[in-house]
Amino acid sequence: MITNDHRTNAQKITHRYFTTATDRLMSGWGDAKGGASKCAWAWETREEAIAHQAVLKARGDMSYVYWHHAKAWKPRAAHLSIYVGRDE
Repeated sequence: MITNDHRTNAQKITHRYFTTATDRLMSGWGDAKGGASKCAWAWETREEAIAHQAVLKARGDMSYVYWHHAKAWKPRAAHLSIYVGRDE
């Protein structure tokens, strides 16, 4: 799996909760050729991660939207991008 983690080292410690989704448009080609392209937005609190689920579910390009604790999430994907969550 190819992983692009956009968090700083400090954020890897403080942003422990993920809102995750499968990017339907990016899956199956490019770095995700032959597999899924997963996205994760990192948050400091579980409540932020849960609240962000509604934003992702409203998007037409995202499916399988969930929240996870960073240490417990084991994505099965060809490509993973991790972003720092911010209020939208």
